[in-house]
Amino acid sequence: MQYDVVVIGSGPGGYVGAIRCAQLGLKTAVVEKYKTFGGTCLNVGCIPSKALLDSSEHFHNAAHTFTTHGINLKDLKVDMKQMIARKDDVVAQNTAGITYLFKKNKIDSYEGVGSFVDKNTILVTKADGSTETLSAKNVIIATGSKPTALPFLPIDKKRIITSTEALNIKEVPKSMVVIGGGVIGLELGSVYARLGTKVSVVEFLPSIIGTMDAGLGKELQRVLKKTLGMEFYMGHKVTGATTKGKTVTVTAETPKGETISLEADYCIVAVGRTAYSEGLGLDKIGITVEERGKKIPVNEHLETSVKGVYAIGDVITGAMLAHKAEDEGTYVAETIAGQKPHINYNLIPGVVYTWPEVASVGATEEQLKEKGVKYKAGSFPFKASGRAKASMDTDGFIKVLADAATDEVLGVHMIGPRAADMIAEAVIAMEFRASAEDIARTCHAHPTYTEALKEAALAATDNRAIHI
Repeated sequence: MQYDVVVIGSGPGGYVGAIRCAQLGLKTAVVEKYKTFGGTCLNVGCIPSKALLDSSEHFHNAAHTFTTHGINLKDLKVDMKQMIARKDDVVAQNTAGITYLFKKNKIDSYEGVGSFVDKNTILVTKADGSTETLSAKNVIIATGSKPTALPFLPIDKKRIITSTEALNIKEVPKSMVVIGGGVIGLELGSVYARLGTKVSVVEFLPSIIGTMDAGLGKELQRVLKKTLGMEFYMGHKVTGATTKGKTVTVTAETPKGETISLEADYCIVAVGRTAYSEGLGLDKIGITVEERGKKIPVNEHLETSVKGVYAIGDVITGAMLAHKAEDEGTYVAETIAGQKPHINYNLIPGVVYTWPEVASVGATEEQLKEKGVKYKAGSFPFKASGRAKASMDTDGFIKVLADAATDEVLGVHMIGPRAADMIAEAVIAMEFRASAEDIARTCHAHPTYTEALKEAALAATDNRAIHI
């Protein structure tokens, strides 16, 4: 079969790129090695984890806050079988949606492992060993990433597990150790902590969510400890883990060089993800991946060293985020079609779906100080928000960073209720080069959580927040 574009991988980057190619009139095919579309995000990542986060949040609220609302319940218990079944149904609905969109846009799909014969020929190797070849004018590599393993800590997928296995634990563990204080570890740790599991987080760095504004990590750690009883071992270096029966023992070195041991029912290894670039036959077309992280090098147009072969998403440099991959999929499709799209990588938001949620876009205070940029900072706490008081979500704050001379917004960082949704307002404002004054002068509905962003912008412009 002859195609204008063959996409290898059907995750957020791959399926969005394929759909945009089809919209632009390009004959398009997708090669996917699994039986369902959607990649890590839809099958074992973003979507199932959010389903469990929502379920566990309902249980936690029923157990801890409903009485304050005047709702009295008794004999609360967790039905893990049903919780997992609901999560699986959510996944099934989303993956089925991709199948529908492919049919709607007349995109051909092939189940199997895609690899290069040459730059214009893709070999599809099916599960039964049979093969077929596809001819392509252009190829988009969108093979994503996989959980990073620690060489000294073998994952048995039973007691020492990754994020994938953590989505299918059939009972509420009494205890759990999470190695890694990043997004994935904190989200999954939150799921089980809400259900009653004693969760201990071991993090090598001095702060959790270390790539975000330092104030966010400090506040999130405080809240997770206060509301969920999560324990944090910061600056600790994990040295090993062993399993005996149903108990995992994790050993770590403290900042003072002492050794500690933590016992738990499960240990989740969440130390990041590694690009999934093996098995593509890249050597046959002269592409060499980076030694660290196995990333595929690309130019400013996301084209590899081989003309007509592009790579997007987790398999190239940059933040490993589904929405980054989606934007890159659209970008490459439009580039192939002869358009001149753009992506502002500085304005790709980062989100942590704990509760409170954490969201961030643009420069952090630490980055601005490092670059010597003069800036103004304004913040507003949710404890001063009428809407937050009404919903009992008063933890957290919003911080706006603006250029000291021009007042242009350089960064927005928030931790609080619905931050994942509210960050979009900041992204749009920054795309249009808004000043803090612009946000402050924009009417925000009352009472809403987004008023906190307006107040933070008022604080940044001239320290004139109204409600604090």
